Amino acid sequence: MKKLFLATLILISSFAIGQKTENIIIITTDGFRWQEVFKGMDPAIANDKKFNQGDSTYIYKKYSGPDSKESRKKIMPFFWSEIATKGQIYGNRDLGNKVDVANPYWFSYPGYSEIMTGNVDLKVNSNGYKANPNVNVLEFLNQQSKLKGKVAAFGAWDAFDRILNEERSGFPVISAFDKVGGNKPNSTQKLLNEMRDNSYKPFHQDECLDVFTHYQALDELKTKKPKVLYIAYGETDEWAHHAQYRSYLDAANQVDKWIQEIWNFVQNDPQYKNKTTLFITVDHGRGDKVKSQWTDHGSDVAGASEIWFAAMGPEIAPKGEIKTNSQIYQKQFAQTIAKFLGYTFKTDHPVEEVVKAVFEK
Repeated sequence: MKKLFLATLILISSFAIGQKTENIIIITTDGFRWQEVFKGMDPAIANDKKFNQGDSTYIYKKYSGPDSKESRKKIMPFFWSEIATKGQIYGNRDLGNKVDVANPYWFSYPGYSEIMTGNVDLKVNSNGYKANPNVNVLEFLNQQSKLKGKVAAFGAWDAFDRILNEERSGFPVISAFDKVGGNKPNSTQKLLNEMRDNSYKPFHQDECLDVFTHYQALDELKTKKPKVLYIAYGETDEWAHHAQYRSYLDAANQVDKWIQEIWNFVQNDPQYKNKTTLFITVDHGRGDKVKSQWTDHGSDVAGASEIWFAAMGPEIAPKGEIKTNSQIYQKQFAQTIAKFLGYTFKTDHPVEEVVKAVFEK
């Protein structure tokens, strides 16, 4: 009997030890190509006067290197140092490691819906689509007793209210020019609201600059300590659509710095340190086979289904850049996010299985 009790205790303890992630931070940077992530600056684009904003010297000085590995590290230094040594990075198609969207549309709303619902709903076919009828993984996690009221999302684009169906989901979704802090904002929130409202608005009222989304989310992280936090940056996509390669690369470089800032806070906070998983990805790819199409995406743009993702955390073996031949789909991310926290995402619609490779030691 004593032996049986001891074996049971060991089994329970082993299960508890196995589940180390208690928090997750999901980050997306809209439409940032796998080509720059893995190969660095593209000289064909940087040299083109239509795209370099008359400043190829700046682009080369800041982001070129003797080879692609040095160039990619200049664009995303934290990504290619900390995450590359302590996490896993997927999507280098030159090595046969393929990650794609499964939806046939290859633009933002369907992509974010696929990420968050683990499902492809063919009815979700426009960026102006109504409030998403499909339950998302953040909504599911907010329904779990340990996570209830500890889920939050921040997005630069105003469509996130609809993508995550804020009204039904029951967790706060702060998007575009939404105010933070409600009727009683703290001093930081009040300042952020004022600065955002009085800021330069290159994308009009549809989308705020990423800096505001970042610091709103960081304030949430520091003050309310959510266990599930989603941050959606948008400028990588916006500057690409504006055909501004220098600004596109600068936006990606800035996102990398912000990820580092978030991770440094996480690893110096008792609630989060060594108990938090970071998951980073994109909603869609962009053109490349025809170089001028790097600015665009959609089903008529070759290569716009091609994406990438990275993960780092307690459950994740430090494999770095994955070099094995494989095919992974965006619809697998939702269940993977749930599994990091020890849950199985179940809802009325089908949910694709996890990315098994991420959990293999």
